[in-house]
Amino acid sequence: MRLLKLMILAAVALMAVMSCTPKKGTSKKESSKVLVLYYSLTSNTKNVATEIAKRLDADIEEIALVEPYDTAFQATIDRCKADREKGILPEIKPLKSNVADYDWIFIGYPIWFGTYAPPIASLLEKVDLSDKWVVPFCTFGSGGLESSAKDLAEKQPKAKVMPGYGVRAARMDAMPKELEVFLKAIGQIEGIVFMPADFPEQHPVSAEEAAIFDAAVNGYPMLNAKAKTVASRTIIDGTEYLFTAMDQPRGDKADMPPASEIKVYVTVEKGKTPEFTKVVR
Repeated sequence: MRLLKLMILAAVALMAVMSCTPKKGTSKKESSKVLVLYYSLTSNTKNVATEIAKRLDADIEEIALVEPYDTAFQATIDRCKADREKGILPEIKPLKSNVADYDWIFIGYPIWFGTYAPPIASLLEKVDLSDKWVVPFCTFGSGGLESSAKDLAEKQPKAKVMPGYGVRAARMDAMPKELEVFLKAIGQIEGIVFMPADFPEQHPVSAEEAAIFDAAVNGYPMLNAKAKTVASRTIIDGTEYLFTAMDQPRGDKADMPPASEIKVYVTVEKGKTPEFTKVVR
């Protein structure tokens, strides 16, 4: 039952939104040891990892490649595509940390190709996370937390994998506040957790709601979608929307995802413009 309760708490904390129903968080056991492992091509995932380690006074280690990726993003993606076609995983350097010594393992990564970056796949081939509390965290352009956590759980079926925390690269300024709520929700730091109300049943979007959706996704090149239905709920800082949308095909963008129904989470904080927080495909 405790696992189920923790997973529910963590799931609602992913968006770092809060309602008016307070709930006390629990603090981690003094005897628990926490390790933060992460791979970061840019500084985004590293910044999240550093924030987690600081707040939890945890050990931290970067996952390093024997042959590092090119610092140019497109060159890295091209190399990854070639490796995927050949079934090759990048070789990583041995960890200095002994994973067996820890109770909680936070694993961080950027989302590439809809899941964790290849160095994490290499890591999961080498470590045994059985009976460990495993908390994924990630940075992304539009989404991928849910799919990557699912993939991680399938790769390490004996680990106790939590839903995890994810943040768009465009929203890194919101990360410290969101992360604090998330860590309280999973019992890693003490404090009050404000639980958001459930979304009500969705309804067809109004012209005003469609304008909110369009404003939130406008300018993001990999998301070309039209909102169909929506539900909303009040949060402390404003309103959160859950849109069901149809991701439209783009003939001029061969690397666009195929057209499909998607879920898009949008927040409108008081005095701020709408922004989408994640896409679930």
